[in-house]
Amino acid sequence: MAGPDTTALQVEPVRQWLQALQLGITDALQAEEDAKGSGVRFTVDPWQKEAGSPLQGDGVTRILENGAVFERAGCGFSHVRGAALPPSATQHRPELAGAPFEAMGVSLVFHPRNPYAPTVHMNVRMIAAGHPGGPSACWFGGGMDLTPIYGFEEDAVHFHRTCQQALAPFGDDKYLRFKRWCDEYFFLKHRNEQRGVGGIFFDDYAEAGFDGGFALTRSVGNAFLRAYLPILRRRMDTPYGEREREFQLYRRGRYVEFNLVWDRGTHFGLQSGGRTESILLSMPPLASWSYQRPVEPGSPEAALTEQFLVRRAWL
Repeated sequence: MAGPDTTALQVEPVRQWLQALQLGITDALQAEEDAKGSGVRFTVDPWQKEAGSPLQGDGVTRILENGAVFERAGCGFSHVRGAALPPSATQHRPELAGAPFEAMGVSLVFHPRNPYAPTVHMNVRMIAAGHPGGPSACWFGGGMDLTPIYGFEEDAVHFHRTCQQALAPFGDDKYLRFKRWCDEYFFLKHRNEQRGVGGIFFDDYAEAGFDGGFALTRSVGNAFLRAYLPILRRRMDTPYGEREREFQLYRRGRYVEFNLVWDRGTHFGLQSGGRTESILLSMPPLASWSYQRPVEPGSPEAALTEQFLVRRAWL
């Protein structure tokens, strides 16, 4: 299947970095599990699209379930080509609607077992598209965001400061611009609620050219472990009981709602004929819903929505 006019000199370095990023992150998480003696290891599931599928390409899904530290931790790499760019990817590029495309990226969502350890999401990607005989376009996207069940200001500050440091070499405007974009993107419109404390998000990033876009995207991806591991280690052994577990499952329900209703990455994968198991690896293993659930005033649960699920300047 013919894709856009992307050269091997462009594609191969991105692919190699993404594969190394996936391996480095999952190795780091495996070390956390091994330190707890859980005996649970990442399942490594390489895949390749069958001939005649709407998409052609390959990838590797790495997933750990029922660990001591992580109830579910999924990290996927994919590199696919398709005959027609799906609608979810052409909102800002209508001239490319229906164009052949090539897309590759790493996407992860980690759901810790302990309710005091926050859920985290990170994604970095490159997409190229162009109609036959016409000009092609190549852009980058990605970011990372933190979704606590119980909020801690020092965690939010550390996460945002690491994001700011990753973007600083590329201009003073990038952190505030991408933070605002993250706040706007990870918002549950039907709940009038932020998904978490945010982080950074960027899409359709082509203004710095291929080299500049790739450098910025690498910096974001390479900063992930520095942003998340200190928070995880600070919270994963905090004592908790049934109340905290029940609230964790309830808040995970909000995470499911966002990913299925609003997330463009989920829509892109499903609309383009992607691999459903890999697309939905972001789902938590367990979640719950409650009709008009009451929240005790002044409680830590109330503090989450009042102090943390709001748009704030964390730095």
